[in-house]
Amino acid sequence: MKFSAPLVSGRLVKRYKRFLADVILDEDGSEITAHCANPGSMLGLKQPGSRVWLSLSDNPSRKLKYSWEVMEADGALVGINTAHPNKLVEEALEAGRIPELSGYASLRREVKYGKNSRIDILLEGEDGGLTYVEVKNVHLMREAGLAEFPDSVTARGAKHLGELSEMVAQGHRAVMVFLVQRPDCSRLSLAADIDPAYAAAFSAAKEAGVEVYAIGCSVTLDGIEAVLPVNLDV
Repeated sequence: MKFSAPLVSGRLVKRYKRFLADVILDEDGSEITAHCANPGSMLGLKQPGSRVWLSLSDNPSRKLKYSWEVMEADGALVGINTAHPNKLVEEALEAGRIPELSGYASLRREVKYGKNSRIDILLEGEDGGLTYVEVKNVHLMREAGLAEFPDSVTARGAKHLGELSEMVAQGHRAVMVFLVQRPDCSRLSLAADIDPAYAAAFSAAKEAGVEVYAIGCSVTLDGIEAVLPVNLDV
């Protein structure tokens, strides 16, 4: 995934109200408010003064022209925009970077299933067999090299695990893909101390037959690609 235009650099003043971030732009020192497309806590990624990069929209109807895309943390570039993971995983699937999920005839996004939910990616084989793929964004790192999910309590995430389990019970294949939007993590684990209920739901889903994979990202100021192997400690 390439950014459509060069990113604009700045320094973070604060992130607040979940979807807002004040940033001082490097180019002229002005302070602007950017859209922060990230509903999580962003634990460890909100330090004032952090170096950040924003995309600039040319849509005249947008109230907030800037969107927070990338930041520097722990010496690495980290993608923070949670609108990108589905596309990044789709690109990885099409390029064969997740071999366990190769060989499908079609791929569809945001297909209705379960109880008022939409599956992130639905794969269909030549024989009509269906594989339901849920994608979760990850960027929490509290221990060097170890990515963790989630960074806040996520009842919605636990609900998705239950729905994936139900797809397995109906005879389909169901998969959870953790997309790590940072290049400095080679392992992934659950942050059970942050959300014990999610950890319990995850264990139940694995027991039910839900498969789990993880892939890390190369992050640059030109774009983000899901290309890096990440081992599971779950």
